[in-house]
Amino acid sequence: MRKRYTVSDGKQVLNLEEAEEGGYVVTSPLDPELITEAETIREAFSNAKDAAKALSHSRRKLMRSLSAAARNKRAL
Repeated sequence: MRKRYTVSDGKQVLNLEEAEEGGYVVTSPLDPELITEAETIREAFSNAKDAAKALSHSRRKLMRSLSAAARNKRAL
């Protein structure tokens, strides 16, 4: 059974699960789409920050596409 930890740096809350190959699989209880890997807890926070930025960017891009599609549909 792999060990699981919940950690926080005061800004982020992360779940860490020991990976079979070493290090951790990193997820967020506040954002189920956030998943990354890290070798250390410090790296987990850094990688989670980068993953959160990438998710935010992707979500904004998706919302712009959906908004444009809705405007195009209404124009027809």
